[in-house]
Amino acid sequence: MEPRRRVRSFVRRAGRVTSAQARALAELWPRFGVETPEGQLDLQALFGRDAPRICEVGFGDGQALAELALRQPESDFIGIEVHEPGIGHLLLNIERHGLQNVRIIRHDATDVLESWLPTGSLDRVHVFFPDPWPKKRHHKRRLIQPDFIGSLARAIRPGGILHMATDWEPYAEQMRDVADASAQFDNLSGAGCYSGDRADRPETKFERRGLRLGHEVRDLLYRRRAG
Repeated sequence: MEPRRRVRSFVRRAGRVTSAQARALAELWPRFGVETPEGQLDLQALFGRDAPRICEVGFGDGQALAELALRQPESDFIGIEVHEPGIGHLLLNIERHGLQNVRIIRHDATDVLESWLPTGSLDRVHVFFPDPWPKKRHHKRRLIQPDFIGSLARAIRPGGILHMATDWEPYAEQMRDVADASAQFDNLSGAGCYSGDRADRPETKFERRGLRLGHEVRDLLYRRRAG
């Protein structure tokens, strides 16, 4: 029997890469990009130091990640994204601000969390405004599913934080219900509740678009349980 094919949460779209982004991809990727490792990543070697590690899954244009990296030079940031224009945009921000604490992975986040990263190596994971796949027949493509929560639990250290946000109410409900059902995370606002605190999350492009459409933004904060 052939192994069951995993349903991916993304579709690779060509997208328009600007000339500036193309230059950044050619010149800066060798410095800040992470290629597929043989085995697991050595994060201390990757960043050249031991520091808190924060990972953003699906960083879009990378504006929020770059802003946090600029605010928190004492932390290291790993961004995971599959779309070239967004990667190029983040590389340009890295160059503009002289950031040294960001590395970028262009690969399926599930693979990265399951096998690239050492167990318990992340202090915090951000999943901000993932594709809501609003049509019912596409709900299976939504990123936040029980298996993905399990992959996050493997990568986040005990006591570490998972911060999710969306402006799509039905998806917010799914995120909350799936994470609340996990035996590996505690909802910091209480089971069934959303967070009234956006923590230090910067506003994103997708958030602004949702607010223009009259959507309510919901944040969810969880702590990884010990054991």
